[in-house]
Amino acid sequence: MTLNFPNPSRSFDSARSAVRFSGYDGMFEVPFLVESAALGTSTPDVRPSEAFETTCLSAFDTLRSSIYAAAVKAYSEGRRAPLILTSADIR
Repeated sequence: MTLNFPNPSRSFDSARSAVRFSGYDGMFEVPFLVESAALGTSTPDVRPSEAFETTCLSAFDTLRSSIYAAAVKAYSEGRRAPLILTSADIR
């Protein structure tokens, strides 16, 4: 089977300063995280704010096709879940 992304939902994980989303390989859910730095946002020195969360989610939406392509590549390389995408993955 191939990895696909039928569910466009994503959420912000403030503990990891990353955006969570899922892909699916057949009936199996594959969890992913995208670091905020990979989205072109810098992590605040203090607790992430609501504005920072909104910025990260908006950046994810803008970069969605690149993120999905990086996710497919990471998954095909056999990385273990949750797969964490960094700036090096998203170019």
